[in-house]
Amino acid sequence: MTAAANASWALVSTIKAPLEEVLNFAAWHLELGAKRLHIYLDDPEDPAYPILKAHPRIRALRCDDSYWRRVTPKGRPERHQLRQVANASHCYNRKNSHDWLGHIDVDEFLVPEAPVAELLAALPDTCHSARLRPMELLAPEAPGPLLRFRAFSLPLARRHAQTERLYPEFGPWLNGGMLSHVAGKLFLRAGLPQVRFRIHKALSEGTELPEAQEMPQIPLAHLHARSWESWHAHYRFRLARGAYRAELKPMRPAFESSVTLHQLLSTLEEAEGEAGLRRFFTEVCTDRPALRQALAEESLLHEVRMDFARLRASHFPRAGQDVTS
Repeated sequence: MTAAANASWALVSTIKAPLEEVLNFAAWHLELGAKRLHIYLDDPEDPAYPILKAHPRIRALRCDDSYWRRVTPKGRPERHQLRQVANASHCYNRKNSHDWLGHIDVDEFLVPEAPVAELLAALPDTCHSARLRPMELLAPEAPGPLLRFRAFSLPLARRHAQTERLYPEFGPWLNGGMLSHVAGKLFLRAGLPQVRFRIHKALSEGTELPEAQEMPQIPLAHLHARSWESWHAHYRFRLARGAYRAELKPMRPAFESSVTLHQLLSTLEEAEGEAGLRRFFTEVCTDRPALRQALAEESLLHEVRMDFARLRASHFPRAGQDVTS
């Protein structure tokens, strides 16, 4: 294969997570062939910093007060979404040597059907952005490297019909069964002037980029709900400031009785308490045999082997003590 058949790529992410999850994210994408990982540590005292900084393909930055004074006139943004896009924009507009830059979160993982470098190189020169659509984790009953994910169909009519078949109780108010975004995340080609990232889109010189090229060959595995305990622990934050916050649009705007996910979950909790939330989680988020079969019949079930322990040991052999301590 010639060099022309490959395109170098990098990722940028703003991260505040337990050390093991940070190293999982880094090791997975190093294994896939990322030329560089630009990791902005939201907590400037994050213990991951020396481990990441020591790796030759990782550029780790501490987002302390002095950093924010350099990057934004008003200092550190209060909302984490604004910090994410500020950091991604800062990264893109620096002098870099990679051909493409992707912006994703610490719980999102590229799952390419072929080497990422080849898939990006195959895009036409006129393509400036590529969209990666998510698939969400089905919370497993027991820990292990084999994880299952639910995807969704792009055509809306098909997606909504499938959602109602898959989730008989809550499907009418859901969009593909997805609790987080369906818009996906972007890779941007290098060389665009004055880029400003948004969470699901990007602008160049103040103008939104043309519609991104869909990249079904690189689904984005989103570990949004690893278990009931993990989901419930994150629930309040997501309801107030994250993926379930009140100001987001209804999940099915054209549906006559559509509500936001915030309204759906809040109403359910008010009426039934934690038991109602658990019933919702069981139907929509758990790796149940019946749901697996139904998803497979709709061609929406994906199985991915994610042996994070092996990858951490391979890419960060000296970090084992830090992860387990």
